[in-house]
Amino acid sequence: MPIDARGAIDLLKELRTLTADENGAQRLAWSPVWMKARAWFLTKLKQLPVEHHYDAAGNSWTTLKGASEKTLIVGSHLDSVPNGGWLDGALGVIGGFAVLKRIVEEYNGKPPVTVRLVDWADEEGARFGRSLFGSSAFAGTQTIEADRGRTDANGKRLEDALADCGISIDAIGNAEIERKHAAAYLELHIEQGPVLESMGLPLGAVLGTKGVERHLITFHGQEAHSGSTPMVVRRDALAAAAKLALEIRPIAMKHKDAVCTMGSVKTFPGIVTAVVGRREATLDQRDLNADVLAAMFNEAQEKSRQFAQEEGCTVEWSRIWNIAPEPFHPELVSFCEEAIRQTVGTSHRLPSGPLHDAAEVSRAGIPTAMLFVQSLKGISHNKIEDTREEHLEQAVIALDRLAAKTMVWIQVEN
Repeated sequence: MPIDARGAIDLLKELRTLTADENGAQRLAWSPVWMKARAWFLTKLKQLPVEHHYDAAGNSWTTLKGASEKTLIVGSHLDSVPNGGWLDGALGVIGGFAVLKRIVEEYNGKPPVTVRLVDWADEEGARFGRSLFGSSAFAGTQTIEADRGRTDANGKRLEDALADCGISIDAIGNAEIERKHAAAYLELHIEQGPVLESMGLPLGAVLGTKGVERHLITFHGQEAHSGSTPMVVRRDALAAAAKLALEIRPIAMKHKDAVCTMGSVKTFPGIVTAVVGRREATLDQRDLNADVLAAMFNEAQEKSRQFAQEEGCTVEWSRIWNIAPEPFHPELVSFCEEAIRQTVGTSHRLPSGPLHDAAEVSRAGIPTAMLFVQSLKGISHNKIEDTREEHLEQAVIALDRLAAKTMVWIQVEN
């Protein structure tokens, strides 16, 4: 029985009309618009023989009970960044809904395994800086004490925003109960990068999510008058840091899929008439291989010390945050490739640089696979984010084929 891929695109457009303005999607987690999107989604479930509930962390669960309690989970997230795109996250939820609907029709509401559709709460972390909120609670990697006092730009605490939505931050760990009987997890997402488009490919199988190292690097020099201090005696913290900013590019380019970014810079005293005495910068490094990640980190540290010495400065590092690489399940990745080839003829394996809920699910020991669809111009988190509708339809069809293969695998392997 064919899946209604066209209907999924129509639903995505309906959601866009409901929750976007002239600047893009506004489904910021814990906001009224996000709640409106979730309420809209519940109206679409009325036609199906399913059970729905929200867990202790605010994740939305739709369950189609099967002959077996062994469970296939499909999902993504409805929340967006401010002024975001119409597909980021929402594609996986609506594509998963289309898969669920097809399974209901094929098995007359009683599939051989249980199937669940999840809309994770606050994947983006755009408001409070805590990405993967709901999926980390599910996985048991939540950090309640560290997150309790997080505030948004207006000073509102995360704890209070959760309470406004009926969620107690102290209870979010109870979301772990949703892992019971989980046998596999599948997620469809836009690539958010330019790789597939550059290769002329609509779809790709995701190998896993890259590990991330984030550090604050502080160079200490000497503040001095910009007019009276000779160049040869300056201890310019900005000069040392600038050398490192250029050096991280060749460090990353030694490794095929690695990336390094210095994305934030602060100088002190930060005035035009003074040599910079202190310069703070952030470094973000990512790769799917933990050894590569460690090698890049060590090389960046070594180079920072070299450049600090050259400029008569000192340097210190402090870790902001890190997460280990998370490779996805080899058999499910192979199933994903098979589904893609059956749909569009050819596939490509690639790692994900952005973080995704799928990584948290995989970290919980649940076999996981992820499917990417091409992003036009590699743009996401922006109102111009887009994907060809032909490719969207193919993505939903491939997700359905992957789900069918995985259901068979669950029956045999679990």
